[in-house]
Amino acid sequence: MMGKSRITDISDKISQAAGLDVRLLAMLLVLIVIWLGFDILTGGIFLSARNLFNLSLQVAVVGIMACGMVLIIVARQIDLSVGSQVGFIGVMGALIQTSILPIEGAATWWLTCICMLGAGALIGFMQGAFVAYARMPSFVVTLGGLLFFRNAAYLINGGSTVSPLNETFQLLGGGFDGTIGALWSWVVGVVAIVGIIVMVLRRRQRQRGHDVSVGTPLKDGMFVIIWSCVILGFVAVMNSYEQPKTTIAMGIPIPVIILIAVALVMSIMAQRHPFGRHVFGMGGSAESAVLAGIDTQRLTVLVFIAMGFLCGLASIVITARLNAGASATGTMTELNVIAAAVIGGTSLTGGVGTIYGAVLGAVIMQSLENGLILMGVSTPLQRMVLALVLMLAVWIDMAYHRTRLS
Repeated sequence: MMGKSRITDISDKISQAAGLDVRLLAMLLVLIVIWLGFDILTGGIFLSARNLFNLSLQVAVVGIMACGMVLIIVARQIDLSVGSQVGFIGVMGALIQTSILPIEGAATWWLTCICMLGAGALIGFMQGAFVAYARMPSFVVTLGGLLFFRNAAYLINGGSTVSPLNETFQLLGGGFDGTIGALWSWVVGVVAIVGIIVMVLRRRQRQRGHDVSVGTPLKDGMFVIIWSCVILGFVAVMNSYEQPKTTIAMGIPIPVIILIAVALVMSIMAQRHPFGRHVFGMGGSAESAVLAGIDTQRLTVLVFIAMGFLCGLASIVITARLNAGASATGTMTELNVIAAAVIGGTSLTGGVGTIYGAVLGAVIMQSLENGLILMGVSTPLQRMVLALVLMLAVWIDMAYHRTRLS
């Protein structure tokens, strides 16, 4: 008991000093080890600018959905259908472009996006209604959704691939032209650093206003410096990757910008908006939430709608990147999405989780998958490794909570 107490005290001190959950600090160290290990095993290919650019595209798709999965799990629910939703919505969007709208029409791409986002929200609404009002377990409802939408994707296009797609729509996938370029990448980096500085200053101001102990300027300064280096390093790597046979820098891909925007909006909703506070309250204790006057049924439906909407957004990104709607798109993606949320600190017992943790978890999961592919590991073995990582993450989460309660 004393040993566990000392471990907890040490963890708290480290967490307070860094301004992050100690589990996330541990995950950062794990990520560094993974990157260095794969770089050695692949002869320097893993940390090349080209591979890191491709890795960022892979992270964007999983990260977008992981942001929604955080709220799902925090609310003590689960959504196993996210991968199937991506496949179904992608095929539907491709059919809209090739069979209904003129493929080169100026409005084709944004009308398609609206339809795909709407389809995702509608799917989320239907599944959420079954969970909230029919009181069916979310595991059963979304398992049914996994089977239904995967087979529906095959049914509506006969199992064939639908392509090509609108050229403007393809930009959303982050191809050679789907980036913001070198100059705007640096602009985004500088704006992000300014945002961090403003956040730190406002936090110090709030702490003074509430008579809370304020961190030392050195601590906050180190926080700003570290994250500034990470941001500038990321921009430099994206700009160092040039288009084939040219000297034109690629810059940050549009899907990464979309992921950043989603993470910011979802973080604000989770931390500052009543919606997010009610979700966390419901996940901590549904009975207490009801007594506090929270409409838990409506809240559950809204959480699933948000998840469906983000599935639609992720489907836009991956369908645009592939320049095709394929029935098999998103197969087993639910494994990566759930694992990303859990690895990032979202507790399966509900009530605990962070958006930035889920994004970090997505980076870890996609780094593992990307590295295994570069090493030539077969797909079945890749899935086995990722499944073991998910089990390990759950075990660590349970052990962490047992330690905190001891």
